[in-house]
Amino acid sequence: MPNFNFLRVAAASPELRVADPVFNAERILTLLDRAGDAGAELVVFPELGLTGYTCHDLFHQPQLIRAADATLLDLLENNSFQGVWVLGVPVIQNGMLFNAAAVICQGELLGVVPKTHLPNYREFYDARYFHPAGHATANSIELAGRNVPFGTDLLFACRNMPDFVLGVEICEDLWAPVPPSSLQALAGGTVFANLSASNEVIGKTAYRRELVAGQSGRLIGGYVYASSGPSESTTDLVFGGHCIIAENGGILKQSDRFLRSSHVTLADLDLDRFQRDRMTGTTFANPSLTREFRRIPFEIETTAKAPLLRTVDAHPFVPKDEATLRERCEEIFATQVCGLAKRLETIGKPSVGIGVSGGLDSTLALLVVAKTFDILNEPHAKIKALTMPGFGTSTRTLGNAHRLMKALGVTVKEIDIRPMCLAEMQALGHTPFGIPLAGETVESFTHRLKSLTKEQNSDLGFENVQARMRTSLLMNTGFTIGTGDVSELALGWCTYNADHMSMYNPNVSIPKTLVKFLVKWAAENEFDGEARETLHDIVDTEISPELLPTPDGHEPQSTEASVGPYELVDFFLYHFLRWGCPPEKILFLASQATFEKPYTAEEIRNWLKKFLTRFFANQYKRSCLPDGPKVGSIAVSPRGDWRMPSDASAAAWLEGLE
Repeated sequence: MPNFNFLRVAAASPELRVADPVFNAERILTLLDRAGDAGAELVVFPELGLTGYTCHDLFHQPQLIRAADATLLDLLENNSFQGVWVLGVPVIQNGMLFNAAAVICQGELLGVVPKTHLPNYREFYDARYFHPAGHATANSIELAGRNVPFGTDLLFACRNMPDFVLGVEICEDLWAPVPPSSLQALAGGTVFANLSASNEVIGKTAYRRELVAGQSGRLIGGYVYASSGPSESTTDLVFGGHCIIAENGGILKQSDRFLRSSHVTLADLDLDRFQRDRMTGTTFANPSLTREFRRIPFEIETTAKAPLLRTVDAHPFVPKDEATLRERCEEIFATQVCGLAKRLETIGKPSVGIGVSGGLDSTLALLVVAKTFDILNEPHAKIKALTMPGFGTSTRTLGNAHRLMKALGVTVKEIDIRPMCLAEMQALGHTPFGIPLAGETVESFTHRLKSLTKEQNSDLGFENVQARMRTSLLMNTGFTIGTGDVSELALGWCTYNADHMSMYNPNVSIPKTLVKFLVKWAAENEFDGEARETLHDIVDTEISPELLPTPDGHEPQSTEASVGPYELVDFFLYHFLRWGCPPEKILFLASQATFEKPYTAEEIRNWLKKFLTRFFANQYKRSCLPDGPKVGSIAVSPRGDWRMPSDASAAAWLEGLE
């Protein structure tokens, strides 16, 4: 199995004895073996982990420095780890002592990076013992019997994982206005190690966590932070051994603090994500801050990543945490209302027309319109809500549409579109499903439709006539509000110049899986009584185009049976658009996710093939979308996020599935 450009990293905090390099080396080797057994390819140890950070004036004892050097030599010659690891050591260059990080790979000392910023305030006295990196007088150093590169201008580049370029900084470096890792990132660094000795005081943990996460976001990279633990000296301070692994602004994994035993925190970084965001983010490069770096090459033994040591969310648009989901829904709803309010104010606050089917999308759009009219101090009577039952409209959805419109106090009009659609098909000479329409009435034609088998119930012209009839009525009502969501637009599951078109669409960038939760949130937070019951029933209704009547005892027409389960559609959409994942990686990620329903690998592959085929074939519909607000990380507006030729070929992507 390929590793799909995932890098397994570890932040390790070993038990130690202050000023005892031999004891510490034994604990380091134990954790190195543990991390290696777990498949780690990069391991980061704490600041001055070979001696302990709290040696204080003992750092000026030559015996400690010689013992550390000898122990480092022994570590180089007696470890079996096949990846790269970073260890904190005190080193001397031309009579100056430096707090440094040794970068090691398969017995080779690749280079040594000194600490740039030395804290010398309150409880910190680094400048009493060490020189800052800027005092170095040479770009190499003698250490453990080797002459190796030395300096803050080192990047460590993996030959067999080209997107893995390691930068190193030490503790306070991260707290500085311009951390060294920022310059390393601009020079091509993608993964950053921080060897730290961060003591615990009230409130510091949250700030540290935010600092690490925020820096990984600014760097568009992975950040591995390892701090020393409670076995450091507690004469004046206590260290918690906090280990954090972050990626692109978010925490992947962190350890508990105050663990008295050695511990390793592991996670898988997605190197593809860094390159994707750097490639698309035109402000990432900054020539004015660029400096020359020496690249030190190395190779590691890579491993397949299954199962992944990171969460692959089956529903990436829907947060699992209830509080976060509630906050997300409030923010999205407010964004939708804000966008529509600005548009309506600009054109004089006219009456609006909106189609209400009793389904999820039109329900959400109607709720947004009603809230918008509230903040504009406009009466709901100016909302002209049309429900337009056709040949397949069910009593359940029609009833829900009427109950919802009544609860909101909008102007309600029901128009049966069947006579108009039948007349139009007769005028065109269309024979839907092979049924001649001469002499047919609405009742007789509807009765004949109920006798169709599943194999006979596909007729694009029949579907389009109904969809366009509804839009024609809405467009002649006034300023028309669209209701379609981004999942439907990605699939082209809309009729061109019908439900595809409007004058403003507040739902245009909201995925179907999230629409459901937005309606549920509205039910529980904005309404009560019959309105709440109606909204809950809408959430529980099968998603259906309702274009064909459902014979008694039969399942209703299912959208997901045609285009795929929406939880899969939105999963594909997220990883395809947000991260540019190739099809084979999307399949792998899907195999690591837990969906609401079980799917075989072949089912997921087939639905992904349908998704890609439909996505490429329907760009022409997305190229002329009406205005609407972007609310999340993906959108398909031709004016914003997604510009694509309508005649692009899907061949390369479909080949990836084979």
